[in-house]
Amino acid sequence: MKLAKKIFARKKRREITLAGLAAVFLLGMLCVLPQVGADMAVRVSGGIDNWGLSFPEPGQTPIGNVDQKTLAEFDAYYVGDTAKPVIYLTFDAGFENGCTGQILDVLKKQEVPAAFFLVGSYIRDHSDLVKRMVDEGHIVGNHTNTHPDMSAIDNMADFEAELQAVEDYYRQTVGSDMPKFYRPPQGKYSESNLHQAKELGYKTVFWSLAYVDWYEDDQPTREEAFAKLLPRIHNGAIVLLHSTSQTNAAILDELLTKWKEQGFSFASLHDLP
Repeated sequence: MKLAKKIFARKKRREITLAGLAAVFLLGMLCVLPQVGADMAVRVSGGIDNWGLSFPEPGQTPIGNVDQKTLAEFDAYYVGDTAKPVIYLTFDAGFENGCTGQILDVLKKQEVPAAFFLVGSYIRDHSDLVKRMVDEGHIVGNHTNTHPDMSAIDNMADFEAELQAVEDYYRQTVGSDMPKFYRPPQGKYSESNLHQAKELGYKTVFWSLAYVDWYEDDQPTREEAFAKLLPRIHNGAIVLLHSTSQTNAAILDELLTKWKEQGFSFASLHDLP
């Protein structure tokens, strides 16, 4: 924070008084902001943020650094209908490493819809898997063309280009327009990004449950995965898993069964309230 320079002579006392009032105001704001809550985080300090969560109690809706009411202004979500025991299952993929076929097999067996957020090269290079996703009733969402830090992109033309390239690959592969669901790579976003996505007709989809599953050479064990994914599930959960994870592919059938045993059903992102 930049402090104004003080002037001497007769104005000095007056300016000290004004500075004092300003200091009181700023201190008051610093005290109030934490109480206002995480819903205002996107509007502070230039509006750039990384998506993050805190978990109060097992089974309860986690707290995002922007609340769902505020996100709704931008047609954005991190959680769905918290009044119902429903899960919205999503997968992110920047590349293919042989797990997706097994994941699709499990989803088909369990009759569970999912959304796959894919980058442009994935759609271009794995058209057979993309067609299968669509044919089996899953959503293919937009994860940008080159997986950049989207919060660094303020220009609408550059933002649109990242999404448009993926739409073009999708149309060439599937023969229809891409569903308008967008997930920022690494959860990096800005308030202007949320405006831009909404202007392009997209729903921005964050998540309310995820875990560290993306390191190829350091995959979680079955026990570690269940320790994160079972107690933290909650009504309206938007779950993010990486389809590149060998652990996820190995445990998915059992995981979906356990969630069903906990009383949860599964819905498509098209069903978000």
